[in-house]
Amino acid sequence: MEKLDRYTPQALAMLRIVTALIFIAHGTQKLFGFPAPPASGLPPLLSLFGIGGMLEVFGGLLILVGLFTRPTAFVLSGMMAVAYWMFHAPRSIYPLLNGGDAAILYCFVFLLLVFTGPGAWSLDGRRRG
Repeated sequence: MEKLDRYTPQALAMLRIVTALIFIAHGTQKLFGFPAPPASGLPPLLSLFGIGGMLEVFGGLLILVGLFTRPTAFVLSGMMAVAYWMFHAPRSIYPLLNGGDAAILYCFVFLLLVFTGPGAWSLDGRRRG
């Protein structure tokens, strides 16, 4: 198992990249109706959903390329915690029933990135030299 430790930065980068790609898709759905329009229609840009969509797209892009990873991940983790408690938890205490499992996972993956940084293949790493 110790031989796997040397691949930790690459594994962390893969988690960061895949998380960002899926997260961006949530934002493009809210802002552009792609890949499918939301059931309630596109939100106004300055509504909670519109601002959430902008954070998902632009924050997701920063996470994807690993630029300003820690502060961006901190903001996105907080956003996902707020999204869970405002929109999911009131429906039910159980994440499986309230549809909030993704929000919880995003919250904690982003929180992990706050503490670990972006891993390999990041612009943050290139900036550090």
